[in-house]
Amino acid sequence: MPYAPFSMSDSKKMINIQRLSITISTTITICLICTSLTLAKEKKPKPPKKFPPSPLEITIPDPLLPAEANQQPLSLEQKRILSAALDKLNQEATAKLQAGDTEEAFDTWNRELRLRRYLGTLAEVEALERVGGVAYRKNNRIQIRYITERLQAIQKQIQSQQTNDLQVLQALGEAYRQVRSPSLAVEVYNQILIIFRGKSDIAGEIDTLKTIGKVHLDWFEYQAAATTYEELLSLVSNNSDIEASLKDLAYIYDRTKQHEKAIDTRKKLSLVYRQGNNITQLAALKLAIGSDYETLAKENPNLIDEAFQNYQEAYTMAWELQQYVRAAEALQKLVSLYVAQGQTEDALQTSQILLQAQQRASNFYGMMNVYEQIGNIHLQRQENQLALTAFEKGLKLAQQLGSETDEFTKQIQKISGKV
Repeated sequence: MPYAPFSMSDSKKMINIQRLSITISTTITICLICTSLTLAKEKKPKPPKKFPPSPLEITIPDPLLPAEANQQPLSLEQKRILSAALDKLNQEATAKLQAGDTEEAFDTWNRELRLRRYLGTLAEVEALERVGGVAYRKNNRIQIRYITERLQAIQKQIQSQQTNDLQVLQALGEAYRQVRSPSLAVEVYNQILIIFRGKSDIAGEIDTLKTIGKVHLDWFEYQAAATTYEELLSLVSNNSDIEASLKDLAYIYDRTKQHEKAIDTRKKLSLVYRQGNNITQLAALKLAIGSDYETLAKENPNLIDEAFQNYQEAYTMAWELQQYVRAAEALQKLVSLYVAQGQTEDALQTSQILLQAQQRASNFYGMMNVYEQIGNIHLQRQENQLALTAFEKGLKLAQQLGSETDEFTKQIQKISGKV
């Protein structure tokens, strides 16, 4: 049966239904959008809370202070009484810390620190330094921040007043070191340096440069440390200061892999040792120079002879001084170089001397290792019988020492099948 055509009334009904659907859909969408906006508004992240005010800046009256303390400076007698009371607070805080009450301990120390300023800037800075050190050891970061902020406020005050109180500045620098703020410490020490230079005080300048160099070294600022020690070397005159500065520089150049500068520095240091007749240090120095040359020889093979020469000098000096451990170290370096250069005959001859050095040093493990080394060199030269003899001697020592014997046994079995 054929479908009846739509009537006009049916069409109007369909249009109305479509309009109603669109209206409902639009309304729902708008509601959803509004709801989302409302939720987003409600969930808007709140600004972070501000740090609580520093307990070192609390201004409430304290019973330990005279009533007129904020109107006029304390008299000497009042300072004496207050100082004794604050020393007692320090003792109380220390006792609380030892008892495990860390929070109460620092609350007590903060009270002490607030009141120390009434005794003068130096007294306050020294107390901040002391408590700052404790805060660092206890990993109390918030307390370190309070103390650092107070130190910075004091530093700003000093700069605004243009005062050059060396005692205060030196205490300030040390306090920054205690709370591990190296850049702030160096800033203060540089200010101290200017003062000493203005007074042509060479001794003060040297001491300050030493401190700056140590701060840089402690924080692995090698380039800044090198600059400081190079400057220091231009000022120092006695051998002990020169030696210390050169050793620090050599260490820095080692860490930064500046081998050429390390060699130059150690050569200068060797002159200091010779002038002071300090021969015992020369063998170690020659070893280090040889090692630097060996490293440089990887890029410039012509320098390998310098490495050989310094190792040989180190061995000779150490042997004459009966420093057999150091002599053995130098001889081992020589053996390794000879092997690397394909000079196996020289390597074997030097290994025999190395055996004597290890024996005189009573280093039986060292002797065992040398026998293994000799055996391997003979194997390389296809001298199986000699290699077998060396490995057997090494095995005997290993058994006596209770050491690992598998490698020796394996080599002996392998060679025995050939000879």
